[in-house]
Amino acid sequence: MSKEVLLRNNVKVFGQGDQVMLFAHGFGCDQNMWRLVTPAFQEQYKIVLFDYVGCGKSDNGAYNPERYSSLNGYAQDILDICEELHLQDVIFVGHSVSSMIGLLAAIDQPDVFSSMIFIGPSPRYVNDMGYIGGFSKEDLEGLLDVMDNNYIGWANFLAPVVMKNHDRPELTAELEESFCSTDPVITRKFAQVTFFSDNRDDLSKLTMPCLILQCSDDALAPDAVGEYTHQMIKGSTFEKMEATGHCPHLSHPEETITLIQKFLNQTVY
Repeated sequence: MSKEVLLRNNVKVFGQGDQVMLFAHGFGCDQNMWRLVTPAFQEQYKIVLFDYVGCGKSDNGAYNPERYSSLNGYAQDILDICEELHLQDVIFVGHSVSSMIGLLAAIDQPDVFSSMIFIGPSPRYVNDMGYIGGFSKEDLEGLLDVMDNNYIGWANFLAPVVMKNHDRPELTAELEESFCSTDPVITRKFAQVTFFSDNRDDLSKLTMPCLILQCSDDALAPDAVGEYTHQMIKGSTFEKMEATGHCPHLSHPEETITLIQKFLNQTVY
């Protein structure tokens, strides 16, 4: 492995601490989404940020349809970054789909990580017998059809649904711009992988401290999903946030920071 990994994922490292906090952005976003949260941790921790291939300033030429046909390919990217930087005892902070990507990475190489922090996690977005994911299969297939036929229209539709906080239109505008700045072909494939993955059976395999941050009024990861995730990850910590929408690190950074700090202070490393 070489420095190509760091270029591929546009890896950035800063901060004064020894222990690492690795922040993984959600679908259709990039590392810039963490800018309101990381300053609170950079004096005590080393911060690692990156962009998934197809997002931000990553190397889109590194996209491999076979590798990224499942979330395992994205999990391998995280493990590649950790290997390249010789990281251990990593505190992983994942938003949305990155929660499950981090879960897979931690199951594969548990010695690399010390704890998991999941913001708006969902192990399965599609409703199933006895399970509420929040969407029907037809709902999500329709969303993918819109992406195929009118990508800009898809971004215009999805951004306000995800962000909520309609009294702060600048937040929706930023998310919409983020969606539109990603590679549409790669993003369409990432959407299919994200929305049709099923990681419910993987939850019980996590054996390290885990914080689950559940937003209020979250259209993508409703309360039942967060509670299910908490129930299935033995010993996990569950926090119901006052923050609304699906992106509390943007809309409610202070609450996000406070709850992460509370968890880290209670977790012995």
